[in-house]
Amino acid sequence: MKEKLKALVDRALPKILAEFHLSDSPKSISYDIELPKIKAHGDLSINLAFQISRLAKKNPFEIAQTCKLVLNRVVSDNQSLWIKEINVEKPGFINFKLAKESIAEILLRIKSEDEIFGRSNFGSAAKIMIEFVSANPTGPLTIAHGRQAVIGDTLARILTAVGYSIHKEFYLNDLGRQIRLLGESLWVRYQALFGNKDPLPEDGYQGAYLIDLAKSLKTEKGDQLSKAGKDKSIQEITAYAVNSILSGIKKDLKDLGVTFDQFFSERSLTEKKLIDGVLNTLKEKGLTYESEGALWFKSTTYGDDKDRVLRKQTGEYTYLAPDIAYHQSKFTRGFQKSVNLWGPDHHGYIPRLKAACQALGYKADQLRVLIVQLTTLYRNGEPVRMSTRAGEFVTLRELMDEVGVDATRFFFLMRKIDTHLDFDLELAKQKSDENPVFYVQYAHARISSIISFAQRSIDLKVDLSLVKEEEALILIKKMSEFSEVLKQAAENLEPYRLVDYLRELAALFHKFYAQHRIVSEDEALSRVRLLLTDCTRIVLRNGLSLLGVSAPSKM
Repeated sequence: MKEKLKALVDRALPKILAEFHLSDSPKSISYDIELPKIKAHGDLSINLAFQISRLAKKNPFEIAQTCKLVLNRVVSDNQSLWIKEINVEKPGFINFKLAKESIAEILLRIKSEDEIFGRSNFGSAAKIMIEFVSANPTGPLTIAHGRQAVIGDTLARILTAVGYSIHKEFYLNDLGRQIRLLGESLWVRYQALFGNKDPLPEDGYQGAYLIDLAKSLKTEKGDQLSKAGKDKSIQEITAYAVNSILSGIKKDLKDLGVTFDQFFSERSLTEKKLIDGVLNTLKEKGLTYESEGALWFKSTTYGDDKDRVLRKQTGEYTYLAPDIAYHQSKFTRGFQKSVNLWGPDHHGYIPRLKAACQALGYKADQLRVLIVQLTTLYRNGEPVRMSTRAGEFVTLRELMDEVGVDATRFFFLMRKIDTHLDFDLELAKQKSDENPVFYVQYAHARISSIISFAQRSIDLKVDLSLVKEEEALILIKKMSEFSEVLKQAAENLEPYRLVDYLRELAALFHKFYAQHRIVSEDEALSRVRLLLTDCTRIVLRNGLSLLGVSAPSKM
């Protein structure tokens, strides 16, 4: 209906502007179509008068009155019977009340489009890379990684639905100090199985998962690596650790419904000399200098609070150097924008990486970094550690095993990305209306049961004039917002908007169902109410699919 209204207003716009002697200004006028804050004011509202007032230098309310007169003439001339009434509210909003039949017409579109309802070409196939999780392959995924995984995957689904070309990538940190410590830690655990009690390296990995990994290594290799000695075996042991842990990470992600188009290896940056290449580029631009035996990047040139070291006195690269090379590779691969999901401990890292991207000739807004806040698990109102593995951290696998994939995904998405999440384990397992994922899924299951009970086919040959009840009209209006909700979630990179929408839609259906019988002896009324009910099912299913949550037919 917003598209239909925009076409009508655009048709009237030249005539409106002529009233204010602004005939040469149509291209400079933009306006928004929104839902009125007060429902009694109408079904749709435009802020056109405020936009014209900037040019005409007149009161928005007076301008709105003139707009109303012109719009009424256009409605009459074009016989736009779908508009019932146009009114103006201070300070200058122009509101439209729609004919009930025109509101009900959205049902025909929903049913016809079915699985593609809500999708659009809003993104114009722009290429965007979403990089998320990117956990070091040094241990199992935690719930912090899990929240990033679900948010990143859902963003990719929503952006794809509105017409963007999306590539999902996991940056694999398979080089550097942490990987060396992993190999050395596994070596100690492996040696311990043969009676050697060497201490773990300083800052080494102490998780019990390494003991399990050492036992698997012993099963495969016996004592041959122990006999060969640390220096000869450490490289093989490190590779074994990385591959084994990465395999576990991929399985956890797959079971969570998260897949990646590519796992990009940090090691490949060194092998292809991409780090040296990007440092040479910065040097040629005069953006690096030597000081105290280290190589520095002039990041302050692009707004950072201080310059940053790229290569240490020891000759080792800092984390920033490969990150710059990696981001250059993103843009040289043709991606117009990179969206990164990072944990809260990386907040201070954003300015230096943005500075580097600008130094390479890219615009600041081509890199968007979302900080995903942490999650606290609660059981019976108390913070809880779920891990059965030494109590060091809570694994994503443990969470999925306890509450299920649907609840895990839905709960991770319920809050804004930059908001700390309190995850109530007991609530996530409840089969009641208090559990938000159960509440939405139950609406879908209830509809499936109703349609099965009706034993009627759902078709488009219905009498839309029978849709009169306020609860039905409100439900249809909510369904009509689905496409706009997806666009807003994509534009603002906020998947929680879709979660909120589905909860509201489910609530409206439950209310309609409680007050109106869907299948009755009145065949014509039953047919149109079944269409309404089935359209609700379609929107719920499409929305849940974008969240990566199942839409059950029975519960």
